[in-house]
Amino acid sequence: MFGLGSRELIILTLVLILFFGAKKIPELARSIGEALRHIRSGFSDEEKGSKSNKNS
Repeated sequence: MFGLGSRELIILTLVLILFFGAKKIPELARSIGEALRHIRSGFSDEEKGSKSNKNS
């Protein structure tokens, strides 16, 4: 995953916990997930629109 080993992931997790706090991390992950969902749906809507324009 991105060329990171287990040590790097553990250090990154600890830094995130220190920086954001343990209570904010689930909220942050949820908001990132929602943003990714919106981006994916935007791309799929765009693909559907371009396919219907080609067929017309």
